[in-house]
Amino acid sequence: MTDDAYEAVVIGMGPGGEVAATRLLQAGKRVAVVERELIGGECGYWACIPSKTLLRPVELALQAAAAPGVTTPPLDWEAARQWRDAMVRHLDDAKQVAGYEDQGATVVRGEARIVGPGVVEVDGRRLVTQHVIVATGSRPVVPEIEGLDECTVWTNREATGFEEVPGRVVVIGASAVAVEVAQYLAGYGAQVTLVGRGPRLLRREEPRVGELAAEHLRARGIDLRLGAGPVRAFKDGADSSLVLDDGSVLTADVLVLATGRRPRTEGLGLEELEVTLDGHGALAVDEHCHAGAGVWGVGDVTGTAMFTHVAKYQARIATAAILGRPRTARYDSVPRVVFGHPEIAAVGMIEEQAVAGGRRVRTSQVDLTAALARPWTYEEEPTGAWLGLVADADTDLLVGAWAVAPQASEWIHQAALAIGAAIPIDRLLDHVPQFPTYSEGFVPALEGLLD
Repeated sequence: MTDDAYEAVVIGMGPGGEVAATRLLQAGKRVAVVERELIGGECGYWACIPSKTLLRPVELALQAAAAPGVTTPPLDWEAARQWRDAMVRHLDDAKQVAGYEDQGATVVRGEARIVGPGVVEVDGRRLVTQHVIVATGSRPVVPEIEGLDECTVWTNREATGFEEVPGRVVVIGASAVAVEVAQYLAGYGAQVTLVGRGPRLLRREEPRVGELAAEHLRARGIDLRLGAGPVRAFKDGADSSLVLDDGSVLTADVLVLATGRRPRTEGLGLEELEVTLDGHGALAVDEHCHAGAGVWGVGDVTGTAMFTHVAKYQARIATAAILGRPRTARYDSVPRVVFGHPEIAAVGMIEEQAVAGGRRVRTSQVDLTAALARPWTYEEEPTGAWLGLVADADTDLLVGAWAVAPQASEWIHQAALAIGAAIPIDRLLDHVPQFPTYSEGFVPALEGLLD
């Protein structure tokens, strides 16, 4: 091999790229990694890690306020900001670079372009390889709103990296990101209005989930403007204003975009290879995350369930195939979580999807505060905690589940395992959950499917 010849070149070192590179290095492969910004990617510096870090003090203060015998702690923005900054390594990836170099990787900074089969060029340097793993992530979608470019606008990067809490914020979007950002900004003292074109929050989840999320946000003092789309924005001095299609005008210090993300494939040279890009620029991959022509895709760039945990999973799938141990990727039991207070978690299909797919379904919903002891040992006056299930009526298998309740991100995995492993409802009812826990809610919910 020449100095620039490798068995694999990983383009993009977010969570998917990191897992892929690490596994190949551990297998003794000669690997080069290319990163245009920071090793750790969007998730580590401008998305998952900082947002969850900012959410935790707000969540803890709300939990303390709900438990008798505890003095509710005041939120200290400066301390929270310092914790956030430490968690994102002060935007310094020097230790990560050194770590990969110590493992034997060649770390290359810059914009990568695939100039031919197995040839990656970075600022004039050519890397020749057997396998190119594309893990370039995604970028925020900026909606076409007249005058938006004149206003003070934040994407996820500014919304997780701000130094001072703005006084008034308008969040555009009704997604998981919108809900999380609205919660922590409101928690630190901002006056928050959330604007969504559709009639409910979290439109990809069960309608009941959106209703419960709205109830909890309103209880936190967040103004919801649902079913009213933005049509124009304008700047007036220091104010940024948004005109909605119902004629109302919202004025804020900052407009936050939570309007989705798009795969980052532009400029990579993929259009010159024997691969397929869909209408949104996503790199099409098969069940082994292989895109063709010696190219593999992992993470947001594939447009498949754009979550960090899916990127890491796809990296495991792709590297298993590269190392001669192929496995087939499955996405039917991938959990989806909105962190906050309370947490919102879901997995599998919602009822509408299951019916559209030709299934006969049975559903059940359980008010956990009425059915369980745990909510009452968790807080003095619990409200709005629910669990819902969707089952295939012909196979007696779960196909979907959702929960709005404390720690739902942890115990939704019971439903994820049941769906992924196709465990029959009768067998699930033989599982004995610990008392008192939220997991006990699965018993009445499962029994509701048999009524």
